[in-house]
Amino acid sequence: MKQETFTIGIDYGTNSVRALVVRCRDGKEFGSAVFNYPSGNQGILLDPKDIHLARQHPGDYLLGLEKSVKGALVAATKQAGFSPDQVIGLGVDTTGSSPIPVDRKNAALAQDPKWKKNLAAQCWLWKDHTSWEEASRITELAAKHRPQYIAKCGNTYSSEWWWSKIWHCLKVAPKVFDAAYSWVELADWIPSVLAGVVDPLKVKRGICAAGHKALYSDDWNGLPDKKFLGMLHPKLPALRERLYNKAHDATESAGALCPAWAKKLDLPAGISIAIGEFDVHYGAIACGVSEGTLVKVIGTSTCDCAVVPMSKKVADIPGICGIVPGAILPGFFGIEAGQSAVGDIFKWWVEGICGGDAALHGTLTKEAAKLKPGQSGLLALDWHNGNRTILVDPLLTGGVIGQTLHTTSAEIYRALIESTAFGARTIIERIREYGIPVKRVVCAGGIAEKNPMLMQIYADITGCTIQIAGSSQACALGSAISAAVLAGAHPNFQTAQKAMVKLQPKSYKPNPSAQLTYNKLYVLYREIHDAFGGLNRKSDLSRVMKDLLSLSKKSIS
Repeated sequence: MKQETFTIGIDYGTNSVRALVVRCRDGKEFGSAVFNYPSGNQGILLDPKDIHLARQHPGDYLLGLEKSVKGALVAATKQAGFSPDQVIGLGVDTTGSSPIPVDRKNAALAQDPKWKKNLAAQCWLWKDHTSWEEASRITELAAKHRPQYIAKCGNTYSSEWWWSKIWHCLKVAPKVFDAAYSWVELADWIPSVLAGVVDPLKVKRGICAAGHKALYSDDWNGLPDKKFLGMLHPKLPALRERLYNKAHDATESAGALCPAWAKKLDLPAGISIAIGEFDVHYGAIACGVSEGTLVKVIGTSTCDCAVVPMSKKVADIPGICGIVPGAILPGFFGIEAGQSAVGDIFKWWVEGICGGDAALHGTLTKEAAKLKPGQSGLLALDWHNGNRTILVDPLLTGGVIGQTLHTTSAEIYRALIESTAFGARTIIERIREYGIPVKRVVCAGGIAEKNPMLMQIYADITGCTIQIAGSSQACALGSAISAAVLAGAHPNFQTAQKAMVKLQPKSYKPNPSAQLTYNKLYVLYREIHDAFGGLNRKSDLSRVMKDLLSLSKKSIS
């Protein structure tokens, strides 16, 4: 009888890292473990003087790598038919763009005691928006001198992305910039550490991070040219020489597990390491992404992924996060969009403002579920951490319209949920407008799995039937699937998905009555969205509050 084989998916989230042991034959999950980052506030290093700053200590990533993988292996060993020597590969996914300054030996600069407490020497977490001025300037210069650079990323460069963060570091912390030999995305750095790579020039870079966040394309021979980078700052052209010339899709290995890490993890040395991708891109694979399927991974933020075969022509789509060949699935264009805050908004309201905990989340959910669409008379904007898609503006902020002296915390809670669903609909409509089919939506993440009310609201507002990922750890599962393909357990991703991906049997279908009301609310949402977002500077909003009151009366009559 042929011995079973397993892979491990390692998923670096915003607050923790988890590892998942998966059987290659059918995707069965044998063991998992989660490690919460110990530094800062729930793993995030903050600066009370700058609300846009969010960094993480790279040492947390390394400690978490060892703890999570070991913990997952211990859990898996308790299952019959598993032993660590059956593991044939590792896959890694991370947040992004989360660039790390590294030294000549590929060690994170913050690992050096000299830089350990310097915020600029840490990993610049995806949700760091300190470089909004640099992002705006990159957009301006590219539009004038290299329009092709930003055409594939929605014509607007973001403060969440690679070059704006590195340029901001150069401006505000030049000593850190000068001390860094190179910069490496977290999604590329962890695989390189596992492979024992001690030269940044030899790190295998993934097309996912490079194409979506670093303006990389084979069409212009890789990263932006030196002349353009010199328009940003005289020191950036020299850095380009210390980065990379080629980025790879998931058919390429990031390396083999080095002896040192094999010993730490109690795994066979030499097993393959899949190329790194962003969490939601691998999560999309674990949700069965294919042409016509939109995958939404709902967490602190939301990322949306779709794919189109590279044999087809795809139009540039304003306001999205990129159209990159091979970024999700090899042989397909990867299309990314998303919202900068979703779960973070609910957490802010329930825990930050209401002073509650998980129990209050449950209480407010029950109370909010009793409300009819439009009943509260409220309408909210989901921009508490800026807008990622379609406005691409980190300086936009959230708001709730229609509050009275009778407004309750549960009503606001529901309005915030509805606002994120309206934002989701805006994204779906934008990509459909440019010819990307959306025939079904698959959601993943703890919120999608645990909150039926929220999922029904999403179905009612978007008008889409929504399915839920079969795995509660879709991103880690997607990483494990990539590792299984690379290690030869499956001949390609489509075969691997068919064998290893499962969806929950329950789905959420739009309620026609709720849809009618939400369609009217969405018209009002787009009015304030376009007015405050700068798309319609002549908008007259004087009727919005009165229209909300009218809808409220009709919903309760």
